[in-house]
Formats: sequence, structure tokens, C-alpha cells
Amino acid sequence: MTKPEHLRTLARYNHWANQRLYAACRALDDDAYRADRGAFFGSIHRTLNHILVGDRAWLGRLEGVDRGIRSLDQILYDDLPSLADARAQEDARIIAFVDRLDPEQFEAPLVYRTIAGETQETPIGLVVTHMINHATHHRGQVHCMLSQVPMDPPPLDLIYFLREIG
Repeated sequence: MTKPEHLRTLARYNHWANQRLYAACRALDDDAYRADRGAFFGSIHRTLNHILVGDRAWLGRLEGVDRGIRSLDQILYDDLPSLADARAQEDARIIAFVDRLDPEQFEAPLVYRTIAGETQETPIGLVVTHMINHATHHRGQVHCMLSQVPMDPPPLDLIYFLREIG
């Protein structure tokens, strides 16, 4: 169902979009960055932390490693520079993981436990698709919050990435 090259492209897009979004966030003062803007996780800071929480939880499940995620609103880093460094490292890990997968592994089931402790089973390719889709969803929330600052948020659409890489 999931083509390896498609997921490899999405993993690289994910990194590209994160870089653009974090660059925009660096232009904010700390009050604007931490202000509660009525989003699901409240602030830009808390939403960016949540995206990293989700990626760490999913990649940990895929690699069979407990990454220490206990709550979806867990704050992993309390400042933007540390969060940005961790984000870049996690993006590199996601790309490396997807690049290592053999085509047969994309269809293989991943059996895992949710944060609530429920056992689930999902094909690995769909887990990776979900992980990137989840990040895209929450980046959209941050994009909206940036427009409330106000600032012109950067374009994050996949088509811009595809045009840029040619």
C-alpha cells in the first residue's frame, strides 16, 4: 500500500517544514512564543513540544525503545533553542529510520502499546504516514498562531517543498 519512495519524500518534507516553522518562531519574543492562543495545546511552545512528543513516541515504538513519553502534553524542552536542536535531531532520526526500511517492512505490522496501555497493531508504512500527518496537522495550528502575532507565517505546503527540491 505504501511506496517507500513516497514515505522517504514525506520524511524529508517533514524536516523541511519544521525548519521553516522554527525559523519563523525564532523571530518571536518569548511572551509571544508562550502566549496562550486558544489552540488545543495552548501556545506555540506547547504545540511544538507536542509534535516532538508524538514523534518520539512513534519512533520509539518503531525502534522498540522506550523514549520516556508518558503524556501527550509532556514538556520535553522549556526553551526554543533546546527544542529546535532536539527537533532537528529527531527529524534526522526519522529520515534515517525511513531510509533503512526495506520495501517489505512498510507492510509489516507494528504491535505496540498506546500511552494509555492499550495494545494496537498497524502496518509500519501507515504508522510513518500517521506520524508525518500528525506533525502536519499541528504545524498548521502553529501556522495559525503565528498569524495571530501578527506575522506572515512561511508557506509549509508539500507542493512548495517539491518545487524547491525540483
